[in-house]
Amino acid sequence: MIYYKTEEEINLIRESSLLVARTHAELACYIKPGVTSLSLDKRAEEFIRDNGGIPAFKGYNGFPNTLCVSPNSQVVHGIPNNNVLIDGDILSVDCGVLMNGYYGDSAFTYQVGEIKSNVKKLLDVTKDALYKGIEVAVEGNYIGDIGSAIQDYAEGFGYSVVRELVGHGIGRSLHESPEVPNYGFEGKGQILREGLVIAIEPMINMGKKEISYHNDGWTITTIDNKPSAHFEHTIVVRKKKAEILSSFEEIEKKING
Repeated sequence: MIYYKTEEEINLIRESSLLVARTHAELACYIKPGVTSLSLDKRAEEFIRDNGGIPAFKGYNGFPNTLCVSPNSQVVHGIPNNNVLIDGDILSVDCGVLMNGYYGDSAFTYQVGEIKSNVKKLLDVTKDALYKGIEVAVEGNYIGDIGSAIQDYAEGFGYSVVRELVGHGIGRSLHESPEVPNYGFEGKGQILREGLVIAIEPMINMGKKEISYHNDGWTITTIDNKPSAHFEHTIVVRKKKAEILSSFEEIEKKING
């Protein structure tokens, strides 16, 4: 069942999504060599709770923490730990918030210190691919249009698109219908209607598209141990232009300033 949201519901999802954005911005200054992902996780939980939210991931299907933190070849769902970040790492941080009965969800892949130019290009292309998908998330288009736009852009640079992990609807539940793959064909899949709120989240690998599941039941890495990048926005389908409910603006201000 697909649930289309009223404007009141969209406003509530926006509030949750913007708290996710502020949480990311809070963390952006701390992501540097010498820091542990567990310390980032603790800071994120404090910030979310201090601002009236509940960490959406903590306890979700048994997940133990507030953030999914996935360095380097980890694709998604990494568990925070006491390993120290080092210069040259990249770190995908996925964060979700529940507030006023509605969820927000967003991910950003951060540079840790100075990273190699080819890895920086992977991050740039993955983020750009996210916006390529958002551009076609308008009424009358199809779910397949989103995946096709992301896939065509990423593969045009020689990268690969993870198949097993996809975006999703979001609202009163963290994961709702429909699934939003980052690959596919134009004109295929569910037709998009105004009021559909979805999380679009390309996961793009530098090497092969295949992934490997760790024994912890959560962590997922690339099969060839090459880097992977992940960016995610929560958006609402509109008639002419999708509206982004989350934000990278404050994150990028912190990173650049």
